[in-house]
Amino acid sequence: MLPTPDLSHLSKEDLMNVYEPAEDTFILLDALENDASSLQDMKPLICLEIGSGSGCVSAFLSSILGPRSALYLCTDINQHAAACTVRTGAQNNVDLSSVVADLGTPFIDRLRSSVDILLFNPPYVPTDMGEAEFAQSSRDIQSSWAGGTDGMSVTNNLLFSVPTLLSKTGRFYLVAVEPNNVQRILHWMLEQYQLVGQVALKRRAGRELLYVLRFERQSL
Repeated sequence: MLPTPDLSHLSKEDLMNVYEPAEDTFILLDALENDASSLQDMKPLICLEIGSGSGCVSAFLSSILGPRSALYLCTDINQHAAACTVRTGAQNNVDLSSVVADLGTPFIDRLRSSVDILLFNPPYVPTDMGEAEFAQSSRDIQSSWAGGTDGMSVTNNLLFSVPTLLSKTGRFYLVAVEPNNVQRILHWMLEQYQLVGQVALKRRAGRELLYVLRFERQSL
């Protein structure tokens, strides 16, 4: 069992501004660890995490693949999170390149069909749209959880970009909760983009039923 990345460098002030790893983070780590052998066999060259927060997930992925075996790119709309991600990389002996950006916007053209592992633990909590829009515009810690109608407003924006970013043999991991309508997400990605999805892991955490969905291109 791989250890959780060392986050001892994060201060109380950091965690007032950046999402602290919680059950949704840990289920994603567990899903990646369950897939460790197949991920290693893929020999990925480019990994991209959207909304990296503390940098915990990308640092963990590097412990599976090796810190120098791939390029680890991260984005976050929150500048405090982007800075924490870089520091978490240094604390765990991996170079996490972090960009302050809305979703994967800076990489849509540069990394077209090049991302081998794409990760997203989105703001999935259902809220009214006004709250979600304010959270995204404020670019602070609230942007890490306020998800708008069905908790899908931010996730939907990224899903349109996944087929463009993902390499031919790439994988996309997405965290979701029951109100997000997991079956609808799976159906949409298959029908619109020929990306085959399945539930990689499911777990109840208090009142939430958490999912990690894994998507790959449909084999011809």
